[in-house]
Amino acid sequence: MINKLPPLTRRTALAGLGAALAAPAIRPAFAQATPIKVGVLHSLSGTMAISETALRDTVLMMIEWQNARGGILGRRLEAVVVDPASNWPLFAEKARELLAVSKVDVTFGCWTSVSRKSVLPVFEELNGLLFYPVQYEGEEESKNIFYTGAAPNQQAIPAVEYLMSADGGGAKRIALLGTDYVYPRTTNRILRGYLNSKGIADADIIEEYTPFGHSDWQGIVSRVKTFASQGKKTAIVSTINGDANVPFYRELGNQGIKAEDIPCVAFSVGEEELAGIDTRPLVGHLAAWNYFMSVQSPANTEFLAMWRAYIKNPRRVTNDPMEATLTGFKMWAQAVAQAGTTAVDPVRIAMIGQKVNSPCGYTEEMHANHHLSKPVMIGEIQADGQFNIISKTPTAIPAENWSPFIPENANRRRP
Repeated sequence: MINKLPPLTRRTALAGLGAALAAPAIRPAFAQATPIKVGVLHSLSGTMAISETALRDTVLMMIEWQNARGGILGRRLEAVVVDPASNWPLFAEKARELLAVSKVDVTFGCWTSVSRKSVLPVFEELNGLLFYPVQYEGEEESKNIFYTGAAPNQQAIPAVEYLMSADGGGAKRIALLGTDYVYPRTTNRILRGYLNSKGIADADIIEEYTPFGHSDWQGIVSRVKTFASQGKKTAIVSTINGDANVPFYRELGNQGIKAEDIPCVAFSVGEEELAGIDTRPLVGHLAAWNYFMSVQSPANTEFLAMWRAYIKNPRRVTNDPMEATLTGFKMWAQAVAQAGTTAVDPVRIAMIGQKVNSPCGYTEEMHANHHLSKPVMIGEIQADGQFNIISKTPTAIPAENWSPFIPENANRRRP
């Protein structure tokens, strides 16, 4: 059910935001100070634009929000937006442009792990600071990246645990469907190890990978139906990314795959992706995230009011990576204020231990491994494209970015 704000709340939010945005005009020192440059490194075209454009808009909203509060250290924030166009080598070029040419103080960006891995050496070489807001496969830790999305123990493993539970249908066979790049393949390697540890044999696991932008799902969905017809309860775990989700979900509906028969849990499908799909045939299928738009919390009410006032479109939705972007932005702003500078090294130190009362309804904290503690939520697709939260952890869970199911990295896990 969509969380609709009462008219008075929205009018108050709009009025408050409008008044606040006007305030910097009467601060001469604020206007004359050297601006703080904020890089925005998200695909605005290509296969990932369906997901990443909203993250660009979230960063721009937060910059307006911060400027309305007087900026940071008496300085106005200024966005520097580039479009890497869902082209993974171009991400590295655009990252170098942001750091070496535009001299940004911080960057918010990337969605896919291949784009993050493309830019990582650039940020390390030039000592830049990247906030990465999307769930990922783990097996990484960089002093130049703060990971505000979920690690596998904060999304993938709890989702499969749920599918195998009585509440989730008691799945005994798993179809792992993913886009062909590092995040799905590594996540599914972790999940295969986890499933094996729980007594699920390799014969009861299938994996299928498709290119970005894949559109012909008839054969794969048909094979999943055949796999599920062999006498054991079957579930789909989807690490499909970008606009390929639209024809995938359409094909589930075309072939009559209902949640009560073969539930599908997705790790990269949220409210934004569902906005372009007829969700009525998908009711009951699942997604695992750390935030849903339907969360009931004061911080989420504020987030929704801020977003609606900024975007001027009451039909636009929020989602998990947007919430992670907001949380990361607020933590960075707090760290800059605490450090008294935008310089990367002092801000990096100040980031550890930063806390934000996030829209998910939990207080999230940045830990020494540059990952957040986050709650885990399972949501069920509703006919209106929203999610009914059917399971959530009582507390925020610290991230394990090194998985015990990747043997060569298991000894790198923090206590």
